[in-house]
Amino acid sequence: MQIISIGTSYIPRDNLTFQSKRLIPTTQQWNELRVFTHHIYEYKKGLRNLILTTEKNTNREVIENRLKREGIDYLIQEVDEHKINVFFGNHNCVKVIKSFNQPKLNEYTPEQDFILGTLLGYDKIQGCQRYLKKITGRNYW
Repeated sequence: MQIISIGTSYIPRDNLTFQSKRLIPTTQQWNELRVFTHHIYEYKKGLRNLILTTEKNTNREVIENRLKREGIDYLIQEVDEHKINVFFGNHNCVKVIKSFNQPKLNEYTPEQDFILGTLLGYDKIQGCQRYLKKITGRNYW
């Protein structure tokens, strides 16, 4: 697996229209991207700092275009030939995920897995239990 796209919000908003063309999603794409669209809403309202969503690879261009137009940092990684993982949100949060330099979530170290869970806003106690299980092989609940 490899990183297929990296985006940044360093582009001034005035130049975004020149950098990314406005794509109009098909009805099918619109329906498939409803959760993605809701995640953008949650990020912009400050409910989340980092989002991870798995989407169809066929929607990648629409996803990238939208994130560029919104000026939101992102990282797209291939899961397989049909799916992609899309991380997006706060610049520093995305930068941490990029620093892992590991496109396969199941190959994250226990520490990386814990950090990802924390950045995504998962329950910290459950994150601690998951971390301890990964490093010791025992359940802690």
